[in-house]
Amino acid sequence: MKPFFVIGTRPEIIKTAPVIREFEDKRGIRCFLLHTGQHYSETMSNAFFEDMDLRAPDMNLNIGSGSHSEQTAKALIGIEKALLKEKPDIVLVQGDTNAVLSAAIAAVKLHIPVGHIEAGLRSYDQRMPEEHNRRLTDHASKFLFAPTERSAEILRGENVWGEIFVTGNTVIDALEMRLPAAMKAPLPPIAEKLGEFVLLTLHRAENVDDKATLQGLIRGLGEIGVDIVFPAHPRTVARLKRFGMTKMVEETGKIHIIEPVGYLSFLRMMKECMFVLTDSGGIQEEVTSPSINKRVFVLRTSTERPEAVESGHAMVVGVDPTKFPTMIKREIERGLDADRPCPYGRGDASKRIADILTERLP
Repeated sequence: MKPFFVIGTRPEIIKTAPVIREFEDKRGIRCFLLHTGQHYSETMSNAFFEDMDLRAPDMNLNIGSGSHSEQTAKALIGIEKALLKEKPDIVLVQGDTNAVLSAAIAAVKLHIPVGHIEAGLRSYDQRMPEEHNRRLTDHASKFLFAPTERSAEILRGENVWGEIFVTGNTVIDALEMRLPAAMKAPLPPIAEKLGEFVLLTLHRAENVDDKATLQGLIRGLGEIGVDIVFPAHPRTVARLKRFGMTKMVEETGKIHIIEPVGYLSFLRMMKECMFVLTDSGGIQEEVTSPSINKRVFVLRTSTERPEAVESGHAMVVGVDPTKFPTMIKREIERGLDADRPCPYGRGDASKRIADILTERLP
């Protein structure tokens, strides 16, 4: 069997690493690993390979930044060339990025089956490019690896052509595998100095590309009254500068922007923080890991991870600065500690995926 993996961003590196290692380290099946280079800073890309104890990719397209169309088109051309040369038995993608959609299109045009890891997630928010990417990829895939039964039901309801399997989410495999190493990683100096802090991530286009929304978020975050450590995505930093909000952040006295950190340092921050504020999808899953079990307040109006809400880990608080600070402070007063079940499996999703493909492919 010749698996061909395509990755482009931090979450894809993290979530595919356990599957690649399952094939290569445990089964002796060599994989071809193509990195589109959608994350163009070394901190946000190469460091994640090292943190996941994952070998360097076989090919890097070095696409970098650009519009959605530019990224998708460049990736499509580069991936097609690699597929024609390598002739794999299956193309495996994870999630909902432009790299994922490009790989799915390139593969099906060449009659190569696609396996979609983390299939069936839906936010039903048509403003999100990720929503379109994941839907189109699901309908192009032959093997759909749904993290939960809810995701599988969504796929059945959409009458997808591929075969559906409930496997759990590989992010739990990744986190549990790397947390021991993460606890040896250093905390950023500001987090060490503060002692008690809240972890923030903010990068989605609907939040940071709209000046009024971003301004409201900064104002509301400052009103929560807790120290917030913010490893800021380059996209968000650029928008803060363009909108003239850098001083506004400083004036809150509570939001501490730092450079992006590697995965191990980020895991340690997640483990040590009081709670998490995010618009990320993957982080909503990571906090549910038995070893983390943190509350996360989702700075969005919808989520494609309702299982994390139902388990008591996540709470969607929206982006209205007149509402979300009060909602968060109310939850803090009620207490954030509790035993909560992980809705995303037992940490064996990678083994399940490899077992399924080993049985069904040459």
